[in-house]
Amino acid sequence: MIIGVPKEIKNNENRVGMTPSGVAEVVKQGHRVFIQHTAGINSGFPDEAYQAVGAHILPTIEDIYATAEMIVKVKEPIVTEYNLIRKGQLLFTYFHFASDRELTLAMLSNKSICLAYETVEEADHSLPLLIPMSEVAGRMSIQEGARFLEKPQGGKGILLGGVPGVKPAKVLILGGGVVGSNAAQIAAGMGADVTITDINLARLRYLSETLPKNVKTLYASELRIRKELPDVDLVVGSVLIPGDKAPHLITKEMLSIMQPGTVLVDVAIDQGGCFETSHPTTHSAPTYIVDGIVHYAVANIPGAVPYTSTLALTNATLPYVMALANKGWKKACKENPALALGLNIVEGKIVYKAVADVFGLKCEPVSL
Repeated sequence: MIIGVPKEIKNNENRVGMTPSGVAEVVKQGHRVFIQHTAGINSGFPDEAYQAVGAHILPTIEDIYATAEMIVKVKEPIVTEYNLIRKGQLLFTYFHFASDRELTLAMLSNKSICLAYETVEEADHSLPLLIPMSEVAGRMSIQEGARFLEKPQGGKGILLGGVPGVKPAKVLILGGGVVGSNAAQIAAGMGADVTITDINLARLRYLSETLPKNVKTLYASELRIRKELPDVDLVVGSVLIPGDKAPHLITKEMLSIMQPGTVLVDVAIDQGGCFETSHPTTHSAPTYIVDGIVHYAVANIPGAVPYTSTLALTNATLPYVMALANKGWKKACKENPALALGLNIVEGKIVYKAVADVFGLKCEPVSL
Protein backbone atom coordinates (compact mmCIF):
# COMPACT_ATOMS: atom_id res chain seq x y z
CA MET A 1 0.00 0.00 0.00
CA ILE A 2 1.07 3.59 -0.59
CA ILE A 3 0.83 5.55 2.69
CA GLY A 4 1.01 9.33 2.92
CA VAL A 5 1.76 11.44 6.00
CA PRO A 6 0.94 15.14 5.49
CA LYS A 7 2.17 17.96 7.67
CA GLU A 8 -0.49 19.04 10.16
CA ILE A 9 -1.79 22.51 9.31
CA LYS A 10 -4.31 23.08 12.10
CA ASN A 11 -3.35 26.05 14.27
CA ASN A 12 -0.38 25.16 16.52
CA GLU A 13 -0.65 21.44 15.79
CA ASN A 14 2.90 20.14 16.02
CA ARG A 15 2.33 16.38 16.10
CA VAL A 16 2.87 14.05 13.14
CA GLY A 17 1.01 10.91 12.11
CA MET A 18 3.97 8.51 12.01
CA THR A 19 7.42 8.38 13.60
CA PRO A 20 10.52 7.16 11.76
CA SER A 21 10.44 3.94 13.82
CA GLY A 22 6.84 3.34 12.76
CA VAL A 23 7.72 4.02 9.13
CA ALA A 24 10.58 1.51 9.39
CA GLU A 25 8.16 -1.23 10.49
CA VAL A 26 5.73 -0.47 7.66
CA VAL A 27 8.48 -0.34 5.02
CA LYS A 28 9.74 -3.74 6.23
CA GLN A 29 6.37 -5.16 5.17
CA GLY A 30 6.90 -3.91 1.63
CA HIS A 31 4.73 -0.78 1.75
CA ARG A 32 5.78 2.63 0.43
CA VAL A 33 5.59 5.66 2.73
CA PHE A 34 5.60 9.27 1.58
CA ILE A 35 6.22 12.02 4.15
CA GLN A 36 5.55 15.68 3.44
CA HIS A 37 8.64 17.86 3.74
CA THR A 38 9.19 18.92 7.41
CA ALA A 39 6.05 17.04 8.58
CA GLY A 40 7.88 15.67 11.62
CA ILE A 41 10.23 18.54 12.40
CA ASN A 42 8.15 20.02 15.25
CA SER A 43 7.94 16.61 16.92
CA GLY A 44 11.71 16.24 16.75
CA PHE A 45 11.87 14.09 13.60
CA PRO A 46 13.68 15.71 10.63
CA ASP A 47 13.22 14.54 7.03
CA GLU A 48 16.58 12.76 7.17
CA ALA A 49 15.33 10.47 9.94
CA TYR A 50 12.48 9.31 7.70
CA GLN A 51 14.69 8.93 4.63
CA ALA A 52 17.10 6.80 6.65
CA VAL A 53 14.38 4.18 7.17
CA GLY A 54 13.15 4.15 3.58
CA ALA A 55 10.50 6.87 3.40
CA HIS A 56 10.21 9.22 0.43
CA ILE A 57 9.90 12.97 0.99
CA LEU A 58 7.40 14.96 -1.08
CA PRO A 59 7.42 18.78 -1.13
CA THR A 60 3.73 19.66 -0.73
CA ILE A 61 0.54 18.52 0.93
CA GLU A 62 -1.06 18.31 -2.53
CA ASP A 63 1.59 15.77 -3.54
CA ILE A 64 0.87 13.64 -0.48
CA TYR A 65 -2.90 13.47 -1.06
CA ALA A 66 -2.43 12.87 -4.80
CA THR A 67 0.00 9.98 -4.22
CA ALA A 68 -1.32 8.04 -1.22
CA GLU A 69 -3.97 5.35 -0.96
CA MET A 70 -4.07 5.77 2.83
CA ILE A 71 -3.50 9.03 4.70
CA VAL A 72 -2.24 8.71 8.27
CA LYS A 73 -2.42 11.93 10.26
CA VAL A 74 -3.31 13.32 13.68
CA LYS A 75 -6.10 15.89 13.40
CA GLU A 76 -9.15 16.12 11.17
CA PRO A 77 -8.70 17.67 7.72
CA ILE A 78 -9.39 21.39 7.61
CA VAL A 79 -11.13 23.33 4.83
CA THR A 80 -8.07 23.70 2.61
CA GLU A 81 -7.65 19.91 2.58
CA TYR A 82 -11.24 18.96 1.71
CA ASN A 83 -10.77 19.14 -2.06
CA LEU A 84 -7.48 17.24 -1.94
CA ILE A 85 -9.15 14.08 -0.66
CA ARG A 86 -10.13 11.58 -3.35
CA LYS A 87 -13.02 9.16 -3.68
CA GLY A 88 -12.13 5.86 -2.02
CA GLN A 89 -9.07 7.30 -0.24
CA LEU A 90 -8.67 5.97 3.30
CA LEU A 91 -8.10 8.56 6.04
CA PHE A 92 -6.96 7.30 9.43
CA THR A 93 -6.96 10.14 11.98
CA TYR A 94 -8.96 11.87 14.72
CA PHE A 95 -12.17 13.29 13.21
CA HIS A 96 -14.60 14.19 16.05
CA PHE A 97 -17.39 14.54 13.47
CA ALA A 98 -20.16 15.17 16.03
CA SER A 99 -18.85 18.68 16.73
CA ASP A 100 -18.32 19.67 13.07
CA ARG A 101 -21.19 19.54 10.57
CA GLU A 102 -19.14 21.17 7.80
CA LEU A 103 -16.41 18.51 8.07
CA THR A 104 -19.01 15.74 8.09
CA LEU A 105 -20.73 17.02 4.95
CA ALA A 106 -17.38 17.52 3.20
CA MET A 107 -16.27 13.95 3.87
CA LEU A 108 -19.65 12.65 2.70
CA SER A 109 -19.27 14.70 -0.47
CA ASN A 110 -15.77 13.51 -1.40
CA LYS A 111 -16.76 9.86 -0.82
CA SER A 112 -13.61 9.04 1.15
CA ILE A 113 -13.32 6.32 3.82
CA CYS A 114 -13.01 7.96 7.24
CA LEU A 115 -11.66 5.74 9.99
CA ALA A 116 -11.64 7.73 13.24
CA TYR A 117 -9.13 7.04 15.99
CA GLU A 118 -11.59 8.16 18.67
CA THR A 119 -14.26 5.53 17.97
CA VAL A 120 -12.02 2.45 17.64
CA GLU A 121 -13.45 0.56 20.59
CA GLU A 122 -12.53 -2.74 22.23
CA ALA A 123 -15.08 -5.22 23.62
CA ASP A 124 -14.56 -3.80 27.14
CA HIS A 125 -15.52 -0.33 25.78
CA SER A 126 -11.97 0.98 26.10
CA LEU A 127 -10.83 3.36 23.37
CA PRO A 128 -7.22 2.35 22.62
CA LEU A 129 -6.41 5.21 20.24
CA LEU A 130 -8.00 7.88 22.41
CA ILE A 131 -6.38 6.71 25.65
CA PRO A 132 -2.82 7.98 25.05
CA MET A 133 -3.96 11.47 24.06
CA SER A 134 -6.47 11.50 26.90
CA GLU A 135 -3.61 10.72 29.27
CA VAL A 136 -1.61 13.64 27.90
CA ALA A 137 -4.62 16.02 27.86
CA GLY A 138 -5.65 15.04 31.39
CA ARG A 139 -2.20 15.71 32.78
CA MET A 140 -1.82 18.94 30.84
CA SER A 141 -5.26 20.19 31.95
CA ILE A 142 -3.88 20.66 35.45
CA GLN A 143 -0.60 22.12 34.24
CA GLU A 144 -2.50 24.68 32.15
CA GLY A 145 -5.16 25.24 34.81
CA ALA A 146 -2.47 26.01 37.38
CA ARG A 147 -0.90 28.53 34.99
CA PHE A 148 -4.16 30.36 34.33
CA LEU A 149 -4.97 30.57 38.04
CA GLU A 150 -2.08 33.04 38.17
CA LYS A 151 -3.24 36.65 38.46
CA PRO A 152 -1.40 37.94 35.34
CA GLN A 153 -3.28 35.27 33.34
CA GLY A 154 -6.69 36.39 34.62
CA GLY A 155 -7.04 33.87 37.45
CA LYS A 156 -7.59 34.26 41.17
CA GLY A 157 -3.90 34.40 41.96
CA ILE A 158 -3.88 31.05 43.74
CA LEU A 159 -1.00 28.55 43.89
CA LEU A 160 -2.46 25.13 43.14
CA GLY A 161 -0.69 23.31 45.97
CA GLY A 162 -0.74 26.14 48.51
CA VAL A 163 2.10 26.46 51.04
CA PRO A 164 2.37 25.69 54.77
CA GLY A 165 -0.24 27.80 56.52
CA VAL A 166 -2.20 28.50 53.31
CA LYS A 167 -4.83 26.12 51.93
CA PRO A 168 -4.29 24.63 48.47
CA ALA A 169 -6.59 25.30 45.54
CA LYS A 170 -9.82 23.34 45.20
CA VAL A 171 -10.01 21.34 41.96
CA LEU A 172 -13.24 19.80 40.65
CA ILE A 173 -12.90 17.19 37.89
CA LEU A 174 -16.05 16.28 35.98
CA GLY A 175 -15.73 12.74 34.63
CA GLY A 176 -13.72 9.86 36.05
CA GLY A 177 -12.43 8.36 32.81
CA VAL A 178 -8.89 8.42 31.46
CA VAL A 179 -8.70 12.23 31.24
CA GLY A 180 -10.23 12.72 34.67
CA SER A 181 -8.12 10.14 36.47
CA ASN A 182 -4.90 11.50 34.94
CA ALA A 183 -5.93 15.04 35.85
CA ALA A 184 -6.61 13.90 39.41
CA GLN A 185 -3.20 12.25 39.68
CA ILE A 186 -1.36 15.41 38.66
CA ALA A 187 -3.54 17.74 40.74
CA ALA A 188 -3.09 15.52 43.77
CA GLY A 189 0.64 15.31 43.15
CA MET A 190 0.82 19.12 43.13
CA GLY A 191 -0.91 19.17 46.50
CA ALA A 192 -4.36 20.42 45.49
CA ASP A 193 -7.65 19.59 47.25
CA VAL A 194 -9.22 17.40 44.55
CA THR A 195 -12.76 16.14 43.96
CA ILE A 196 -13.54 13.86 41.01
CA THR A 197 -17.10 13.09 39.91
CA ASP A 198 -18.76 10.39 37.84
CA ILE A 199 -22.13 8.62 37.54
CA ASN A 200 -20.59 5.13 37.54
CA LEU A 201 -20.33 3.88 41.12
CA ALA A 202 -18.01 1.03 40.18
CA ARG A 203 -15.65 3.54 38.59
CA LEU A 204 -15.84 5.81 41.67
CA ARG A 205 -14.96 2.85 43.90
CA TYR A 206 -11.95 2.06 41.71
CA LEU A 207 -10.81 5.70 41.74
CA SER A 208 -11.25 5.90 45.49
CA GLU A 209 -9.02 2.86 45.95
CA THR A 210 -6.29 3.82 43.47
CA LEU A 211 -5.96 7.62 43.56
CA PRO A 212 -4.06 9.47 46.33
CA LYS A 213 -5.95 10.20 49.52
CA ASN A 214 -6.23 13.92 48.79
CA VAL A 215 -8.67 12.98 46.01
CA LYS A 216 -12.31 12.68 47.06
CA THR A 217 -14.95 11.02 44.89
CA LEU A 218 -18.44 12.42 44.35
CA TYR A 219 -21.46 10.99 42.55
CA ALA A 220 -22.30 13.51 39.84
CA SER A 221 -25.64 15.30 39.70
CA GLU A 222 -26.52 18.87 38.79
CA LEU A 223 -27.34 19.73 42.39
CA ARG A 224 -24.07 18.35 43.74
CA ILE A 225 -22.02 20.10 41.06
CA ARG A 226 -23.81 23.37 41.91
CA LYS A 227 -22.93 22.94 45.59
CA GLU A 228 -19.22 22.58 44.72
CA LEU A 229 -18.95 25.59 42.40
CA PRO A 230 -19.07 28.59 44.81
CA ASP A 231 -15.66 27.83 46.34
CA VAL A 232 -13.92 25.78 43.65
CA ASP A 233 -10.85 27.30 41.94
CA LEU A 234 -10.29 25.05 38.93
CA VAL A 235 -12.81 22.90 37.06
CA VAL A 236 -11.73 20.29 34.50
CA GLY A 237 -14.44 19.07 32.13
CA SER A 238 -13.63 15.59 30.84
CA VAL A 239 -16.93 13.88 30.07
CA LEU A 240 -16.94 11.66 26.98
CA ILE A 241 -19.74 9.93 25.09
CA PRO A 242 -17.89 8.07 22.29
CA GLY A 243 -18.59 9.66 18.92
CA ASP A 244 -21.34 11.91 20.32
CA LYS A 245 -21.48 15.50 21.52
CA ALA A 246 -20.45 16.11 25.10
CA PRO A 247 -23.25 17.11 27.53
CA HIS A 248 -23.24 20.63 29.01
CA LEU A 249 -22.60 20.05 32.71
CA ILE A 250 -22.02 23.72 33.55
CA THR A 251 -24.50 26.19 32.06
CA LYS A 252 -24.00 29.91 31.49
CA GLU A 253 -26.30 30.64 34.43
CA MET A 254 -24.05 28.57 36.73
CA LEU A 255 -21.09 30.87 36.08
CA SER A 256 -22.73 33.44 38.35
CA ILE A 257 -22.29 31.23 41.43
CA MET A 258 -18.52 30.94 40.89
CA GLN A 259 -15.94 33.43 42.12
CA PRO A 260 -14.30 35.70 39.50
CA GLY A 261 -11.00 34.25 38.32
CA THR A 262 -12.14 30.66 38.59
CA VAL A 263 -10.64 28.64 35.71
CA LEU A 264 -12.61 26.19 33.53
CA VAL A 265 -10.55 23.78 31.40
CA ASP A 266 -12.76 22.07 28.81
CA VAL A 267 -10.90 18.96 27.63
CA ALA A 268 -14.10 17.79 25.90
CA ILE A 269 -14.10 20.75 23.51
CA ASP A 270 -13.21 18.61 20.48
CA GLN A 271 -16.54 16.85 21.03
CA GLY A 272 -18.43 20.12 21.48
CA GLY A 273 -17.43 20.91 25.05
CA CYS A 274 -19.08 20.19 28.40
CA PHE A 275 -19.49 23.84 29.44
CA GLU A 276 -22.27 25.77 27.69
CA THR A 277 -20.06 28.84 27.30
CA SER A 278 -17.15 26.95 25.72
CA HIS A 279 -15.92 27.55 22.20
CA PRO A 280 -12.69 26.19 20.70
CA THR A 281 -9.47 28.15 21.26
CA THR A 282 -5.87 27.64 20.15
CA HIS A 283 -2.49 27.47 21.83
CA SER A 284 -1.71 30.95 20.51
CA ALA A 285 -4.84 32.39 22.21
CA PRO A 286 -5.90 29.71 24.69
CA THR A 287 -8.31 31.54 26.99
CA TYR A 288 -11.18 33.99 27.10
CA ILE A 289 -13.34 35.33 29.94
CA VAL A 290 -17.11 35.05 30.32
CA ASP A 291 -18.77 36.68 33.35
CA GLY A 292 -15.41 36.85 35.12
CA ILE A 293 -14.67 33.13 34.60
CA VAL A 294 -11.54 32.11 32.69
CA HIS A 295 -12.25 29.53 29.95
CA TYR A 296 -9.46 27.37 28.49
CA ALA A 297 -10.78 25.37 25.54
CA VAL A 298 -7.87 24.40 23.30
CA ALA A 299 -9.07 21.68 20.95
CA ASN A 300 -5.67 20.00 20.56
CA ILE A 301 -4.10 20.21 24.01
CA PRO A 302 -1.51 17.44 23.33
CA GLY A 303 -0.22 19.44 20.35
CA ALA A 304 1.71 21.64 22.81
CA VAL A 305 3.95 18.70 23.79
CA PRO A 306 4.38 17.09 20.36
CA TYR A 307 7.40 14.92 21.11
CA THR A 308 5.68 13.13 23.99
CA SER A 309 2.30 13.12 22.25
CA THR A 310 3.51 11.81 18.89
CA LEU A 311 5.38 8.92 20.51
CA ALA A 312 2.40 8.05 22.73
CA LEU A 313 -0.10 8.21 19.86
CA THR A 314 1.95 6.29 17.30
CA ASN A 315 2.75 3.56 19.84
CA ALA A 316 -1.00 2.93 19.85
CA THR A 317 -1.85 3.47 16.17
CA LEU A 318 1.00 1.50 14.56
CA PRO A 319 -0.54 -2.00 14.89
CA TYR A 320 -3.72 -0.73 13.24
CA VAL A 321 -1.78 1.06 10.48
CA MET A 322 0.04 -2.22 9.82
CA ALA A 323 -3.22 -4.19 9.67
CA LEU A 324 -4.82 -1.69 7.29
CA ALA A 325 -1.76 -1.65 5.04
CA ASN A 326 -1.30 -5.42 5.00
CA LYS A 327 -4.95 -6.41 4.54
CA GLY A 328 -6.77 -3.37 3.16
CA TRP A 329 -9.44 -1.61 5.18
CA LYS A 330 -12.30 -4.04 4.48
CA LYS A 331 -10.48 -7.21 5.52
CA ALA A 332 -8.75 -5.51 8.45
CA CYS A 333 -12.08 -4.21 9.79
CA LYS A 334 -13.85 -7.52 9.17
CA GLU A 335 -11.22 -9.36 11.19
CA ASN A 336 -11.07 -6.76 13.98
CA PRO A 337 -14.45 -5.56 15.33
CA ALA A 338 -12.71 -2.84 17.40
CA LEU A 339 -11.19 -1.35 14.25
CA ALA A 340 -14.50 -1.65 12.40
CA LEU A 341 -16.09 0.66 14.99
CA GLY A 342 -13.63 3.31 13.83
CA LEU A 343 -15.46 3.54 10.50
CA ASN A 344 -17.55 6.73 10.59
CA ILE A 345 -18.08 7.58 6.91
CA VAL A 346 -17.65 5.21 3.97
CA GLU A 347 -17.92 6.43 0.38
CA GLY A 348 -20.69 8.97 0.93
CA LYS A 349 -22.56 7.18 3.74
CA ILE A 350 -22.51 7.69 7.51
CA VAL A 351 -21.94 4.29 9.10
CA TYR A 352 -21.54 5.37 12.76
CA LYS A 353 -24.90 5.89 14.46
CA ALA A 354 -23.93 8.60 16.98
CA VAL A 355 -22.64 10.85 14.18
CA ALA A 356 -25.76 10.35 12.08
CA ASP A 357 -28.02 11.04 15.07
CA VAL A 358 -26.30 14.35 15.95
CA PHE A 359 -27.10 15.76 12.49
CA GLY A 360 -30.41 13.97 11.93
CA LEU A 361 -28.97 12.04 8.99
CA LYS A 362 -29.38 8.44 7.92
CA CYS A 363 -27.01 5.80 9.28
CA GLU A 364 -26.28 2.99 6.83
CA PRO A 365 -24.39 -0.04 8.19
CA VAL A 366 -21.24 -0.82 6.22
CA SER A 367 -20.93 -4.13 4.38
CA LEU A 368 -17.55 -5.76 5.02
